[in-house]
This record gives sequence, C-alpha cells and structure tokens, in this order.
Amino acid sequence: MKEGFASTAGVLRRGVLRAAGIAALLLAGPMAAQAQAPDDKTLRVVMHSDLKILDPIWTTAYIARNHGYMIYDTLFALDAKLQPQPQMVDSWTVSDDQLTWTFKLRDGLKWHDGTPVTTADVLPSIKRWTDKDTLGGLLGKATKEMTAIDDRTFRIVLKEPFALMPKAMAKPSSVPLFIMPRRVAETPISKQLSDTTGSGPYIFKRDEWKPGEKVVYIRNPDYKPRAEPPSGLAGGKVAKMERVEWVSIPDTQTAINALASGEIDMIEQPAHDLLPILEKDKNVEIVTLDSLGTTYILRYNWKQPPFDDVRIRRAATLSFNQEDFLRAVIGDPRYYKVCKAMFGCGTPLETSAGMDGLFESRFEESKKILKEAGYDGTPIVLLQSTDLAVLTNLAPVAKTLLERGGFKVDMQSMDWQTLVVRRAKKVPVSEGGWNIAMTASTAVLLLDPVNNHYAEASGERAQFGWPLDEEIEKLRAAFVRETDPRKQLEIAEKVQTRIIQQGVTVPLGQFLMPMARRKNVSGNVEAPVTVFWNVEKK
Repeated sequence: MKEGFASTAGVLRRGVLRAAGIAALLLAGPMAAQAQAPDDKTLRVVMHSDLKILDPIWTTAYIARNHGYMIYDTLFALDAKLQPQPQMVDSWTVSDDQLTWTFKLRDGLKWHDGTPVTTADVLPSIKRWTDKDTLGGLLGKATKEMTAIDDRTFRIVLKEPFALMPKAMAKPSSVPLFIMPRRVAETPISKQLSDTTGSGPYIFKRDEWKPGEKVVYIRNPDYKPRAEPPSGLAGGKVAKMERVEWVSIPDTQTAINALASGEIDMIEQPAHDLLPILEKDKNVEIVTLDSLGTTYILRYNWKQPPFDDVRIRRAATLSFNQEDFLRAVIGDPRYYKVCKAMFGCGTPLETSAGMDGLFESRFEESKKILKEAGYDGTPIVLLQSTDLAVLTNLAPVAKTLLERGGFKVDMQSMDWQTLVVRRAKKVPVSEGGWNIAMTASTAVLLLDPVNNHYAEASGERAQFGWPLDEEIEKLRAAFVRETDPRKQLEIAEKVQTRIIQQGVTVPLGQFLMPMARRKNVSGNVEAPVTVFWNVEKK
C-alpha cells in the first residue's frame, strides 16, 4: 500500500505550527478587529515572496516578473481569452510572404524620467529578451534583421515565417518582453540591470526599497492607458491607487492577523490550510484570478552526477506520485488535481502521451535501475524553499519518496530568493551546486512546446538543469512552423513523450492559488499574473 506523506514528521510539525497560529488568531479577538485608520490611496499587499532581484529578464522568479509588470510595459499582452492584443503597439502589418512585420508604437509613450519611448529603445529590449527567453530565442533564430524606420516605427525581417510573433511578444512569463530604455536594454544578459526606469503605470521608489521589509511603487502621472477596458493583461492599465506597498511578513499567521485588522489589504497567496479561517472573516473574501491554475515542476541537474545519466533520472521519476505532493502542500482537494500533462489539464494540448506507468511510486523498479546503473549511494542535493507556503513541503515529500526508491538525499533548506540564485549555479555539488530543484509555473505559460520553457532542451540556453536533447529541439522548431491544430497536437504528444523519457521535466500536479483581500478592495483583473492596475480601495 502506498504510504502518503501526511504521516511524516515534517507535516506533523507543520500542523503544530499551524494550530498555534490559528489559536493566536482566535485569541486576538477584538484586537484583530480594530482596523487602522482608513487610507484609500495606499494599497498594502503581502506578496508571495520578497523582492531581491530587480531584473525580470535576468531571472525567471515570479516576484521579479510581477515587479516588471508594475514599472514596464509590453508591446502586446494576452487578454482574458488568452489572445494577444496590442499594448504599446498602435498598429502593425505583415507582408504576403509572412517574412516582414512592421510595427508602429502608439503616441504619448514616456519613460518615468519624462523622455519619449522610441524604437531605439524597443530594438535592444527585444534583443536582450531573445538572448534569454525560450520563445524569444526561437524568434531570434528566425530573425534576419531588425530595423528602426523612425522614432515610432520598426521592422522585423525574418528568415522563415514565425506565426507566433504577436503571441511571443505577449507572453506573460517567465520572461516577458518588457520594453526598457536603450541604455538599460543594452546591459548584457549575463549582468543584472541596476537602472529601473520604465514606462509602465507605476514608478519604483528605489529610495524606499528595503529588502526583507517593503517595496514601494507610486502612480505614474504621465502614463497614458489604452482606451479599451482591461481584459487579462491587455487593455487599459488605469492606476487607481496613488501608492502600492509590498509588505514583507514572512510568518503566515502574522500576515493573516494583519489582514483581519486592516493593517494590510491583500495577501497574494495565503496558505491553503488557512483558507477556512479566512472564509469565516466577514471583512475578507477569497478570490481566484487564474482559473487554469498552476503546475508543480521538478528539474534534474543534467550537468552533475548522478543525473547526467538518463537511467538515474528515470529511476527518480519512477519514485514519484503526484497525489502525495498535492496532499502535503495544498491539502484541500477543492484546489488541486492530479494532472499527467506537460501542457496543462483543461488546455487544447492536454495529453497523457508518454505517461503510462508513471507517478505510481514504483520503488522496487527504481531500486533495480539504480543498481544496474551503478549508483554508489552518494547523497543527492535537494533544494528546499522555506519561506513560501506553496513550495515548502515539496522537498520533504520528494526526499521521502526518493529515499524509498533507493536514493540517499541531502535536503538543503533556504529562502526562495537564495534558492533562485543557487539553482543558477552550474558548479559541482561540492562547490555549492545542486541535483534537484522544484518550482511552480502558471499553467497558461505551459500551453504548448514553445511557450513552455520547461520543454526546452537546448543545453546552456535552457532553464535551470540545462537539459540537452536535439530531437526535442527539432520538434519544437517544427511546432513553430505548423499551423494545423491536429498536427500541432501530434507534435506536442511527441515532445511530451520525449521529455518524460529523457527526464527533462517532471510535472507534479496542478492546483489553484486563491488570493485573500479585504472586501473594501476590488478591481483585480483575472489574469495569470498579479497586477495592480484597475484596483481600487474604498
């Protein structure tokens, strides 16, 4: 009988801490009900993580991406139906042979320093993005030249058709195409930018930024929203709050108390096991803004032993089952589901191809493969994030399952931002490297073999773990050129099968991540990214 993780000491400790926190919340009584003096011009939010990296192109961390949406703008954006719509772009044309795309920027775009946004800024921004992003990289390979026609018009000439052009420019993560001033965009991708000048609806107050305490943004008075109503990440970005503060409260119960008392207005990602407490507060409401949800992702480091051997990766994958991960971290079945699909469940390319016999915790088979492959028992380094409730219990579950499958595991714990820096290292484990790291990705970013950056297997350019597989890359290139939905599905099935066979990525289930906000706050747009335009407070 398969042993679930709910019986382990890690979850028991978590339960004790949760119980103590809930008791503290209940004992707070009248104190928790005393709200601060009302301030309808400032929105105070506890985000899912502290902001430590300011460059949303250099890192794939979602908190840096969210920061990017506050201060930068994009050429296109996905609407509520996941269709690309113009954002900074006013109009565009495509030649009959599909090789020449000409774009015109809308009038009135300004940087936060008051200078106009021009195509001289756009072109290096595109270049820096294509140097980093998975989908952008494919666009870069297909591009013959990019030219500025005048201050508001630019042209991209392709070597071959690239039907995903607007979709690529609209992709919301993990590396969106944020447009930056030329002097900033010319920063090499290997170096983090330091200048945070943007043209978006909010301005970053660097002088008030205190990592570990708060991040401050003020409304950009020069921002010119589009005339259309907001839809997803597209349409008019109307900044209704004069000031937005991201307040760092690492302890979940303390954050819950702050929301109950009115000291903060919103918690982006409250712990799932505390949602029942929040649901009983008459001043708080639970909202789900991303209906597709999020997928847990596990990655092996292909550059370091033992996972430089496909057999060892296969053995590890055979040890896992999704239910244990989802039960231990999310807990409430209302908010999770087993999903054996790389491109998400409930999506056009949902498929179980290549998943037969997987996620059944076949421990004996894992041990057999390890013996045949000559695994010598050297502990594998498994990274654990300790400060994000939605990630914290992933590593303990993985450790338990891997050890039952024959591995020795060294679980190393750290805060999320430290983990993000650590997982970027390609050095041996003995020098601070790693073997397994886990994260979560919104399902809208995993919809196909091209948008899904965890499907890339290009080696050095790929996401952390750096898998290298020529067959996968050929299939992904074919997907870019294919326009027939039936044939796209066939390619997606082949990509998924190969990903699972080679151990490129292991999907660990899908879940919803609700937000908690006070009932005097409204206007959050339904989108895969938490943004704060259109939000108001009464």
